[in-house]
Amino acid sequence: MDTQIGIIYGSTTGNTERAAELIAKQLGPQAVLHNIAEQGLEGVSSYSACIFGVPTWDFGELQEDWEDLWEEFVKLNLQGKPCALFGLGDQIGYAEWFLDAMGLLHEVLQASGAKIYGRWPVQGYKFEASKALSPDGRFFVGLALDDDCQFAETEERIKIWVEELKPLFEL
Repeated sequence: MDTQIGIIYGSTTGNTERAAELIAKQLGPQAVLHNIAEQGLEGVSSYSACIFGVPTWDFGELQEDWEDLWEEFVKLNLQGKPCALFGLGDQIGYAEWFLDAMGLLHEVLQASGAKIYGRWPVQGYKFEASKALSPDGRFFVGLALDDDCQFAETEERIKIWVEELKPLFEL
């Protein structure tokens, strides 16, 4: 079986979808876009590796597609599967909850036994609090994107992050 990397995401405004498309472009033909609003979580465990994308809404809440499938998501068996996360948030407008939804997904992936890669440094961001921080507070648990306040940084951040992931995902 060929290696397929599922890029599993939910998107309301299109920002997370755009980020998923940019990640897929960087990964190349083995990347498969998987919009959970259209496809649900069916087949997620069949991917060789998974990249999960989630925006944080309002006061640290899950995006509606993720919220609708949350009970199913927490039951996924991802034991030993290489996984990474990317999240979108607004570090100025919602500084107290920046990328909290990515932190929630990370907790579930940890509990499922997934091998989680792709943490991202906190340098270059200004926020008050986040559930998406590593225990030492020096990294986010995945790629941090802010299309509201740092749109010009998104493409370069994705490029750097994907290049770091490729050897970890054995690509």
